[in-house]
Amino acid sequence: MIEHMYAAPENPARVVIMGATSFVGRHTEAALTARGVEVLGLGSADVDLLATDAAQKLSAHLQPDDALVIISAIAPCKNANELALNTRMMASVCDALAESPVAHVVYISSDAVYDDEANPIDEGTPTTPASLHGLMHVAREGMIRNSINCPLAILRPSLLYGADDPHNGYGPNRFRRLADDGQPIVLFGKGEERRDHVYIEDVGELIALSLLHRSQGVMNVATGQVASFHDIAEKVLALHHPDGAIETTPRQGPMPHGGFRSFVISECQKAFPTFRYADLDTGLARVQQQTTETS
Repeated sequence: MIEHMYAAPENPARVVIMGATSFVGRHTEAALTARGVEVLGLGSADVDLLATDAAQKLSAHLQPDDALVIISAIAPCKNANELALNTRMMASVCDALAESPVAHVVYISSDAVYDDEANPIDEGTPTTPASLHGLMHVAREGMIRNSINCPLAILRPSLLYGADDPHNGYGPNRFRRLADDGQPIVLFGKGEERRDHVYIEDVGELIALSLLHRSQGVMNVATGQVASFHDIAEKVLALHHPDGAIETTPRQGPMPHGGFRSFVISECQKAFPTFRYADLDTGLARVQQQTTETS
């Protein structure tokens, strides 16, 4: 479902990143600047997408040969008000692009667009989300798809982790901080759910590759491997606090996603045959090294 306008990679004239100060935005900019790509990073301080003049301000920054990466969102989207705000933000982007068209757009969506699925998910799995967060991304994907006439790549990452993660979400990011603080890692239930976790630098790399090939279509960003949260906790402790403890807690409801969520990654392998995801052990080791270097 991904096709390349450029068979051989070619640096874009300039990449504008909307949401440049975010977790994904920072690593996207790093991957691009390492290749010598000119980047204009915009955050809410530069263009507030909820402001009445947002479209005009963003439009003023855009040039016809730009590539635009859209990351900005209120995430996770947890209620109807945040859903409305997120669609307003995308409406501002769409209005800006109507005024100032660009050469390429990359939208960073989420695997939340898919409902729970017993079988591994691929890009053809129906987008029938059960969550407001997933519904928000489905709506925004449709908005941008119907507002532009240039190539559009939609990337749908699974769970992300990295040393500079700002969200402290359940999983590698929270477990590492608890271990570094000498606190026990507390699991939901026995931590038996199995999920696919992606190292953040791989996300930045795939966004950069999509830009260099002027790719269009849909691609999931996932490693194709799953691990239980209990196994992840053990790996984190081995790296950060070998004497640390893991605690289990009674569940207050059913396991998210039925306890299992995996992905078919053949589309990514076909689109970028030389790219390889960091496996969980490698990614967690890199995070440990990075946190040690900055402590």
